[in-house]
Amino acid sequence: MESMYFLIPVSLLILVGATGVLIWSVYSGQYDDMEREGERILQDDDLPVAAEQQQADSADDDTEKQPVEGAERGD
Repeated sequence: MESMYFLIPVSLLILVGATGVLIWSVYSGQYDDMEREGERILQDDDLPVAAEQQQADSADDDTEKQPVEGAERGD
């Protein structure tokens, strides 16, 4: 019986802590969009590492080749 005097308050503290964590997660937006993550795993938008690097390099090359306005006049 003496162990009940210890176990009941401990279990109530655990219950209050778990309830606090649940309330925090709801208010912080953890459960706002439950469907997106389930659908994201089904989409096949992963590129191989080499293709990602090549795409990044081509994007960098495109920005370097754009002409600067007024540079063609030779002023």
